Amino acid sequence: MPWGRRGSAALLLLLSGKALGRAKARDPSPTEMSVEPWACPQDQTATEQAQSTQPSQDQEQHLDKLCLDSFWSEVETIRQGSGDTDLDCSRRDSRQSEEGEQEEQWLADAGLSTLIQDDSEDVDNVVLLSTLTRTQAEAVKRRLDSYTLRKKDKPPPRDVREIFRPPIAQTLLPESKNSEELEKGIMASVTKTPMSVTPEHHRSAPKEEFLFTDVAYCEQAVIFLKQAKLPQNNSQNSQRRKDDGTLPMVVCPKCRLGVTRIQDLSPADMKKVRQLALIDLTALCDLLELEVKRHKTTKRKIPDNSLFGVPLATLLENDQKIKPNATIPFFLQILLSFLEKKGIDSEGILRVPGSQSRIKLLQQNLEAKFYSGHISWDEVSPNDAAALLKKFIRELPAPLLTAEYLNSFSAVREITELKQKLHMLNLLVLLLPEPNRNTLKALLEFLSKVVSREKKNRMNLWAVATIMAPNLFLHKAVPSRLTEGAEKGQAEKAADVMRLLIRYQDLLWTIPNFLVSQVRKLNENSNRRYQFYDRRFKNLLRKIHTDNREKPEKSNSEPCRTVKIQNGDQESGTMEFQLNMNSRASDLLSQFQRQFLLSPENGKGKTRKNGSVVYPDCALYEVGGNIGEHCLDPDTHLQDLYNSNPGGEWVIKMKPNAGKGP
Repeated sequence: MPWGRRGSAALLLLLSGKALGRAKARDPSPTEMSVEPWACPQDQTATEQAQSTQPSQDQEQHLDKLCLDSFWSEVETIRQGSGDTDLDCSRRDSRQSEEGEQEEQWLADAGLSTLIQDDSEDVDNVVLLSTLTRTQAEAVKRRLDSYTLRKKDKPPPRDVREIFRPPIAQTLLPESKNSEELEKGIMASVTKTPMSVTPEHHRSAPKEEFLFTDVAYCEQAVIFLKQAKLPQNNSQNSQRRKDDGTLPMVVCPKCRLGVTRIQDLSPADMKKVRQLALIDLTALCDLLELEVKRHKTTKRKIPDNSLFGVPLATLLENDQKIKPNATIPFFLQILLSFLEKKGIDSEGILRVPGSQSRIKLLQQNLEAKFYSGHISWDEVSPNDAAALLKKFIRELPAPLLTAEYLNSFSAVREITELKQKLHMLNLLVLLLPEPNRNTLKALLEFLSKVVSREKKNRMNLWAVATIMAPNLFLHKAVPSRLTEGAEKGQAEKAADVMRLLIRYQDLLWTIPNFLVSQVRKLNENSNRRYQFYDRRFKNLLRKIHTDNREKPEKSNSEPCRTVKIQNGDQESGTMEFQLNMNSRASDLLSQFQRQFLLSPENGKGKTRKNGSVVYPDCALYEVGGNIGEHCLDPDTHLQDLYNSNPGGEWVIKMKPNAGKGP
């Protein structure tokens, strides 16, 4: 029986090397996006570093012991709260998937489930696979092969030579010579800075790190491995201290198309981002030899509560009936707001336990009266509120980091090199469901503010990370290796991942350039679906040739673009904008402000470091062409955007949450 539908995978699993070196043009003097844990004037930081002295060995040992004791105290609290019987039952309910089920679920999440269906149409798979790099494609092939081996009763996979004739294979497969040239280009870009593991005597003055996102993370790992530049041992982990200075500032150079944040893309494009991120994450884990198995939890009876123990999505759905633009549960929003106002300066906040009797009574009152508005926070102790915050997180029916990816987050601690830790965390954040991702971001923003008040509350980044790590990484519904092995080593590794989430959260909530490029390519290929059918290949070649002849040649003259102005759902006008090599999105918005927003109260903007003015309530969007909808970075170079997506429209409109409450 010929291999037919499923076989398109195997060939295109090898075709994708062409995408390997596809990177956006860079500004000759690029604007850099510095990722800092919190806002802090440089002169103040320098003064504090100059005044600080190296703590004595006794002080370091005392602080280490305090953090370690706090870590295991949190672990014990979680165990007692769950109950040993309930914990064992939950972990029995949480199981690894059956033979072949892991691969089947993975293919479904990656948008490739029809690869294992003999009677399915395979053009969508071909379109998706055509955007992958070689290493990403190999990861898909491994999952498909593994599924086929585990499902022995299924028909054997068909050979790719039975599906595609030589002309197509020759057209799609990348040339080895070009691949080598691309690899050299990648190597030049990703090895501009030394590796991140810093010798102990330099830890007090961390260097600046550069994180490049134009090239797929798994392809960067391939290059590092080939050059044998990855550290081969974990000896530096034993030197990790609670000193925040061990983490360098990470700079992500902006490309000329600017930075794309998670909220900037349409839901349809974000779905594609998640599929591509899963494939890249899997390829990266394969290269780093990280065995990450996802767990499934059976449905359990949800307690008859309104706040604690209620699924996150359910809480948010109920709150959105009252306030449609809510992104995190009301209760969590109010609790974090209270702690920020009343508890952020309390010494030992998050670490010092509250009164168990008061916490129990407060929880009961909140369950009964929160939505009626009859709760007074005036007499609430900040330590009690902080304990409730941790209790709310760990009593969620499923982990905040999700049962599917909790172990993947935990596995980051086994990676030695900082850049690859950030690569993996970035992809994992993109994979989280929107309610979980927004809730995690709100929590991390609060924790960052706690750390910024270290002088008053005596809680530095290492202390906060040590306290919070068990609440995020240890959950009764998912077996965890967090508490296995040497106690100090496991605590430090878990806290290290937590502090990376806190410090580099702004970077982790961006979409890498290579994923945006792959989404554009995926949309382009979807719009040319007929080119991926092989039955009428010769006719299609003629059609493609005709289409190419009909395309206008690129003009070197400066184009003029018509920009639509949208008020709500209605178009309210247009404006003309003359493009040149230096035109940015902020320049277009400035022209819009001068032409249409004449009243002084509407003319207020914020001046950026480069002299441009940003108007926070309105933004420029790229709509259509090879993207769904894309809110543009004010630093986007419009000439490059036009060349990247000539078929897209430009629309000025209000940001979704502009003018609304928090």
